[in-house]
Amino acid sequence: MDVTDRAVGVLLGCATGDALGAAYEFQPPLAPDVPVEMRGERGTRFAPGEWTDDTAMSVPLAQAAAAGRDLLARDTLDWVVGEWMRWAETSSDIGAQTKNVFARLREPDAKAAAAAGREVHELTGRSGGNGSVMRTAPVALAFLDDERGLAEAARTISRLTHFDPDAGDACVLWCLAIRHTVLTGQLDVRVGLGALGGEAAERWSLLLDDAEGKQPSDFQRNGWVVEALQGAWSAICAGVDLVDVLERAVRGGNDTDTVAAIAGSLAGAAYGAGGIPTQWRDIVHGWPGLTADDLADLAARIVSRHAVR
Repeated sequence: MDVTDRAVGVLLGCATGDALGAAYEFQPPLAPDVPVEMRGERGTRFAPGEWTDDTAMSVPLAQAAAAGRDLLARDTLDWVVGEWMRWAETSSDIGAQTKNVFARLREPDAKAAAAAGREVHELTGRSGGNGSVMRTAPVALAFLDDERGLAEAARTISRLTHFDPDAGDACVLWCLAIRHTVLTGQLDVRVGLGALGGEAAERWSLLLDDAEGKQPSDFQRNGWVVEALQGAWSAICAGVDLVDVLERAVRGGNDTDTVAAIAGSLAGAAYGAGGIPTQWRDIVHGWPGLTADDLADLAARIVSRHAVR
């Protein structure tokens, strides 16, 4: 398994976890012996294998990085926000925080989006949902050759919709962990603690310790970014392979697609693209008309531009 295979695993793991969890969202935890099936959402919103907002919002970031665009450049971020708004025009699956931010925008403008995110936070007193960490995986691939730039980009892109420091911290931690795993093949979620510094690093270290002794079902407030990340990390720690990790994340209940997408992005880096069963990969698809093979191509193109030489 090489860097490219692990990078492909990042995007495919995220999308597969997302699609797998779609059928179980907002339902209670499942017993360990209940099978988890790639069946789509009950009703008409998502077909079997179709990803939700988690992957849809990550796609423009992956496309920009694959095209060689700088994810910290204002024009790139404006374009990403524009693509998100285009997706939102036809989507029925938008997180509350993101929806509130978009409602305040009249044109695709990254600076205005970040200002709207702060405004929503100040008006409501909260913006620590999991909606920015769910989409953050492509950012890690775009900075394989720039660890310091990755920490800055992860937080900057999080703040386009989520002002709360917890959301930014989670994106920094997860992106740096993905980068490390893609480059080395070793899982270590704590490699990013130094980028947080001080009290935040100490707090997140304790939160990760807590997750390692529990199961995803122990984190029922997983719409909150902290428990979403804890639930994802607990699934990775307990899982024996990529399928097991994703199924454990889904069995945790509640925001199943997001926790499984988050877990899948990091576990996918560890187990690579080959960890995803063919019967799942063959049907994974979603906005804007892409397939798993398209995501694999995006990941390979990003690596060709940003791999450490």
